[in-house]
Amino acid sequence: MLKITLRIRTPQLVKEILEYLNFIKWYLRSRVYKWFSKFEVFKNALVDVLYKKRGKYVRPFLHFGTIGLIFFAITAGPIIFSSATEEEKAASNVLSTTVYGSDFLTKQAEEVRQFRGGEIIVHVVGEGETISSIAELYGLQQETILWENDLVATSKIKPGDELSILPIDGVRHKVTRGETIYSIGKKYKLDEAQVQVIVDYPFNEFLNDETFELATGQNIMVPDGVKTTVTKTAPVTRTVYTTPDAGSVAASGSFVWPASGRITQGYRFYHKAYDIANKSGGAILASDAGTVISSGWDPSGYGNKVVIDHGNGYITLYAHMSVLQVRVGQRVNRGDVVGQMGSTGRSTGTHLHFEIRQGDVLLNPGNFLR
Repeated sequence: MLKITLRIRTPQLVKEILEYLNFIKWYLRSRVYKWFSKFEVFKNALVDVLYKKRGKYVRPFLHFGTIGLIFFAITAGPIIFSSATEEEKAASNVLSTTVYGSDFLTKQAEEVRQFRGGEIIVHVVGEGETISSIAELYGLQQETILWENDLVATSKIKPGDELSILPIDGVRHKVTRGETIYSIGKKYKLDEAQVQVIVDYPFNEFLNDETFELATGQNIMVPDGVKTTVTKTAPVTRTVYTTPDAGSVAASGSFVWPASGRITQGYRFYHKAYDIANKSGGAILASDAGTVISSGWDPSGYGNKVVIDHGNGYITLYAHMSVLQVRVGQRVNRGDVVGQMGSTGRSTGTHLHFEIRQGDVLLNPGNFLR
């Protein structure tokens, strides 16, 4: 009977893997066994010593143990608690977004980016560019670029020239010895009330936030500052009187101008209000009917202020007044006198700071006043 034997050849890769596994097995058995044996010898010797002198080394062991725990807490603590900190930050971000509204925060961030955080950038003139096209590119008036770069309307620019670009329209001024915000404002055709724009610009710094003291040599931005003559309007005087409670009132949803004068500072990302100035002061009127929810001194910079809730989601704020003529809880009709224009709080001259709010959002008064 014929017997057939089949032999299957093992691939070379399989052989090498088997040899490697056998080597690992041998290595672990030999090395680990030696290490374990040495550890056992050391352990037995240590146990014998501790047993013979038991109690003698309790204090050193406690000391070393405490030091070891402290060392572990210092080295491993940040790693352990880092995840918890990240979760808290995430929760905080969610909370802040919920309270103020994601749309509001996004708009604020976009406005700050628009003005580059007050940064003055250098623009290299390209082929075919003019002062007019560059001003349009950055949303500025041509005069702002001319003044900043010591140019005149007839000046010529060529490719490769470098121009300093301010974040907003106005003039950048280097403070000299003895200058104040008032003298600087006067130099650039701003009256006492308009000087407020220098204080409100968030990237201007002062040695003293109460007196607006300046440091010699520092640069400050004068928003809306000009080097040409401007026409001033005549002030209007109003009579002071006490306003009675209006009884039952209902807001019309339409806002009237709260004061007589001129707008010295409009709505900006850092000044979400209108400043209305009048050298002679004058009466401040309720822009719409509602209930007074605040009337008194505000130490945050508003000075004497009145806040009216109109009961339809809108709230108006009137600040820097010299005299308050309404009380909290009082109801007023549209056009009722709430106080007199003044210059209290963080103010540089007689004017009204007027805000329209909806929730936590400060709206542009120019879209509502009639």
